[in-house]
Order: sequence, then structure tokens, then C-alpha cells
Amino acid sequence: MSKSTEAQIVEKLAQILKVLSIQAGSDMGLTERARLLKLAGLNNKTIANVMNVSVETVKTLILNPRINAKKRR
Repeated sequence: MSKSTEAQIVEKLAQILKVLSIQAGSDMGLTERARLLKLAGLNNKTIANVMNVSVETVKTLILNPRINAKKRR
């Protein structure tokens, strides 16, 4: 497979991922969507691209629930 074909496949898969995440998370907040995508095995950079936010925002969204859970204990 040529690099251009592989790049096209990767681009299409990224588009499909974005569409699916929008559909699945349409009734959820950013934090819930970020956590679900993380549970699905995506890295922070990919989550940021899918959600159209910065990587720092994703880190904050994923980290804050952990901090809040520790404070409650």
C-alpha cells in the first residue's frame, strides 16, 4: 500500500471517529466525553483532535475527576 493511500485511510478513519464521538456524546458534557474516549483507549492528543480542544484541556478534564474523588475520601 502506498503512503498516500495509507494517509487517506487514516484521514477517513479520523473523520469517522469524530462523527461517532459527536453522535455518542451529543447529550454528554465535555468531561464525560473525554473520559469515555480515554476509556476507549485513545490518547490525549487524539481526544483533543476529536473534541476540537487543546491537549491541556483534555488533561484537565481527565485529571479533575481523579482529584475530586481523592478529596472526597
